[in-house]
Amino acid sequence: MAFSPPSGRLTTTCRSRAGLAALLASFLAWLALGTPTRQASAEPPTTAAPVSPTDSDDTPLGWLDSYGDGWRLAERQQRLLLLQLWQPSERNAAAVWRSELSQIRSLRASLSSHTLATCDASQPATAAERDALGNHPAFAELHGRSGLAVIDLQSPERGTYGRVISLVPVTGRGDAARFPSVAALRILLELPAGSLTQRTLIYAVRLHPETPKSTDGLSSALLMEEAEKHSMHQASIGVQGHHAWDHRFHRINARLPAGLVAQEVCAESWPGQDLFAAAIECVHSWRQSSGHWSAVSGRHTFFGYDMKRGANGIWYATGIFGRARGL
Repeated sequence: MAFSPPSGRLTTTCRSRAGLAALLASFLAWLALGTPTRQASAEPPTTAAPVSPTDSDDTPLGWLDSYGDGWRLAERQQRLLLLQLWQPSERNAAAVWRSELSQIRSLRASLSSHTLATCDASQPATAAERDALGNHPAFAELHGRSGLAVIDLQSPERGTYGRVISLVPVTGRGDAARFPSVAALRILLELPAGSLTQRTLIYAVRLHPETPKSTDGLSSALLMEEAEKHSMHQASIGVQGHHAWDHRFHRINARLPAGLVAQEVCAESWPGQDLFAAAIECVHSWRQSSGHWSAVSGRHTFFGYDMKRGANGIWYATGIFGRARGL
């Protein structure tokens, strides 16, 4: 199939500050109410402590009350660790959220597949350490806020093992702080394997109220890697675009199953945005173009997403899809 720029490469630079602010506000409200270029390692605890037994279907979901206990149990069970980090002023809001979750039976299976831990972000991870857990570089994208973190302890062979692979900050402060809604938490718990930047961008796509379908297919290690490489290239030169796409297009196609063809979309954030806000902005940018949105919202056999931050403070996002030829 001949290279076709209109269907094979889609770039967007359309951005509106007012529109983005409104969309980001609505996203954060929805997230709470319910409808780093490479992530840092989350260091394992250094002090031994007893570990609670696993939950059964007949008992309430159990939240371990320390980072150390959570890490050790997740490591032993080879699970993802879902960590609720809360600042002291949001202790009550964190407890209310956990209590409300315990009543949602539809979440039990997803939550039970993770090890659950909750802890005060202002306290050290262990008695042998001094720095507050919330100040660890692995949680930098929370910017000192309460939130949820997911740490990969499933398989030592994976490149993300022992790393934070998701971060979701709360909205609001104090007793008004709100952790993710049931709908948003379900999305978080069902994200495919990937790095912090990959999963955050996929999370932002799935959070969009129009429910785009590009991530309904299979997450492809090939396309994830290609999206990572191209995002890194854009970030390294500080320019958004489909650089060397003609070459990459044919290289990717040669590795896709017969009958599939590669398609790419790119976007960039505003300077200085954090990872979470930048991911939402990039999805917002794609929504402004019918061509881009057709790719992002369409169904594809395979998908890969990633985003990287340049020295200029701008995040560069890439989505690459393996779609059926002729579509």
